[in-house]
Amino acid sequence: MNPEPLRIGIAGIAIESSTFSPHRSTIDDFRVTRGAELLARYAFLTPGSELTEGVEWVPLLHAVAVPGGPVTEETYEQLAGEIFELLRTAGSLDGVFIDFHGAMSVLGRTDIEAEFVAGIRELVGPTTLLSASMDLHGNVSRALAETLDLVTCYRKAPHTDAWDTRERAARNLVARLRSGGRPRKAWVQVPVLLPGEKTSTRIDPAKRIYAMVDEVEAMDGVLDAAIWVGYAWADEPRCQAAVVVTGDDAGVITQQAKRLADAYWDAHDKFEFVAPTGTLAECVDRAVSSTARPFFISDSGDNPTAGGAGDTSWTLDALLRMPAITESGLTTIYAAIVDPEVTATAIRAGVGATVSVKLGGKIDAGPCGPVSLTAQVAAIDSSGAAVVLATGGLQVIVTTRRKPYHLESDFTDLGLAPRDADLVVVKIGYLEPELYAMAADWLLALTPGGVNQDLLSLGHRHIARPMYPFDPDMPTPILTPEIL
Repeated sequence: MNPEPLRIGIAGIAIESSTFSPHRSTIDDFRVTRGAELLARYAFLTPGSELTEGVEWVPLLHAVAVPGGPVTEETYEQLAGEIFELLRTAGSLDGVFIDFHGAMSVLGRTDIEAEFVAGIRELVGPTTLLSASMDLHGNVSRALAETLDLVTCYRKAPHTDAWDTRERAARNLVARLRSGGRPRKAWVQVPVLLPGEKTSTRIDPAKRIYAMVDEVEAMDGVLDAAIWVGYAWADEPRCQAAVVVTGDDAGVITQQAKRLADAYWDAHDKFEFVAPTGTLAECVDRAVSSTARPFFISDSGDNPTAGGAGDTSWTLDALLRMPAITESGLTTIYAAIVDPEVTATAIRAGVGATVSVKLGGKIDAGPCGPVSLTAQVAAIDSSGAAVVLATGGLQVIVTTRRKPYHLESDFTDLGLAPRDADLVVVKIGYLEPELYAMAADWLLALTPGGVNQDLLSLGHRHIARPMYPFDPDMPTPILTPEIL
């Protein structure tokens, strides 16, 4: 007689939220999947795969959005409320796989992921195992770590292992449900809060420290190991680095959690930006004088994939004032700025028409405000979601919705040829893999916006103190893991 299949629910609300961004994330920003569409999200759950044998995966609801400003309370209540209602009617579950980011902020709430997971726990009861997959830029408070039974995060930034991490979280959950026994967790926070652009695993010390995670995971008595950088652009007590080592041997996981935490702290003042940095003017001067083509510049302060508003116009305004950009023979692509009104104006005018518009600075008006631009409509994409406005050698992508430009196809779909451009200025932090491979050279411009790299200028008031780099002369912390 075959045993009853394991029943495992799938749920999550995934977004990274900058509390310093004036953008507000609403239900329209989220892509929501349910049922068969949710199951199809995970290739490792294809029927006939190892993880589906003897397992009934119960899709509840998953919602994911491009990072942005804080989520409105109404949006969170709608999404979480539906997940909780689906849990009430799902029947008995052996486990729940929770797929979220770990840096969501909701207006009027604190530590919302811990609150969300606590809501799941209340509904499924104390014996159901909860396993979470997170971004390494998420935050792990004690409350969150205590409520979850299993938790892991990405080990690479850029996040080339995101789907591997989700599969690991699901695999560990299934394995524990089959073998029985709730694992122990050694949890410790490290009072360091750094941006992802200083903690990329492409370079040391993060490369070296994250290599230790695989070593720890391979040890007897250890099931999983994880290090979180934390999320630098939110102002909550949970925002700091953290380590969790999961397993059955309390001594081993405690020792190894301390080892990882100590390694992170020992390097706290050695993290450097993943690329050479400078002011925008310095970066443009160096790019113009260089022979490397295409030359990429990150407009880091308004990176939408870190939570920037996406319409901060300060950089565009500065580029329009630079003769080296507008009056030379250089071709510069600027990607991108969100402005649905201007996009609609360009579409109405049509390709080849000249339009005069006030562009950007309508969500995040702080650094600059709307910029006056007279330009030719050079391209309109087939869906009407983006246009290209050209003035001199500058080609400006304008979108109806906040959108990251991480892929070559994002440009070529608009008829743009980034490989043939002289300069490509992108609202991004570290370059994502396709852009990184394409760039002949690259600089990270320190620009204003909701994800400004100058953390000390943002005005954090609610993070735990002392905290590096806010307290550069703080004493060495005593990093003692707690068994949860």
